[in-house]
Amino acid sequence: MEQAQDKYRSLLIEIKHRTKVVDAFIFRQAHAVYLPTTTESVCLQIRKILELIAFGSLIANLEEFSKQHEKFSKYWNASLMLKDMGRVNPEFFPRPIIQNPSEEIGIHRKWDDRPDDYLTKDKFVKVYEKCGAILHSDNPFGSKIDYLYYQSSLPIWRNELVNLLNAHTIKLVGDKNLYLFQMGSGENNPSYNAFGPVENPNT
Repeated sequence: MEQAQDKYRSLLIEIKHRTKVVDAFIFRQAHAVYLPTTTESVCLQIRKILELIAFGSLIANLEEFSKQHEKFSKYWNASLMLKDMGRVNPEFFPRPIIQNPSEEIGIHRKWDDRPDDYLTKDKFVKVYEKCGAILHSDNPFGSKIDYLYYQSSLPIWRNELVNLLNAHTIKLVGDKNLYLFQMGSGENNPSYNAFGPVENPNT
């Protein structure tokens, strides 16, 4: 039976594939005929990636995953969704890290928090809502979609997503371990390592 961490890894593999689609459009290796449809296609992929991130840490609990997934499909509100995820698993959101050489004996790498160059929870809500807004048709009597805004913003959102997931730790529901996931370079698939709590011999 596939373990929760392997299911999470499979979500990261899907995210990596979808990111390649985003890159193909952003870096003009592909297009969807004209600017509006190309921009909308990128926003759809980013929105799907955000959903995969949000639900990822709930996969260890199928009942809770199904409940939250059903609820989210009804209201499509990123802020409310993140609050619900936080109630189920306060540590659901990926924690991005940078691995630097360690000067401590016996420790090869140390983990440092990334600077603020990644997709935070607050940015998550903004990007999710922006990517959702563009997927609806213009109101002919309202304001028009600013495609130039999206053109300039999409590369930034893409980079923040990559920085969030490139090397990150998560806690799964009901699991004492801390997991380090790495997206892998080039065509390599994401991988992970588990770190269990240290037992105190004096307790």
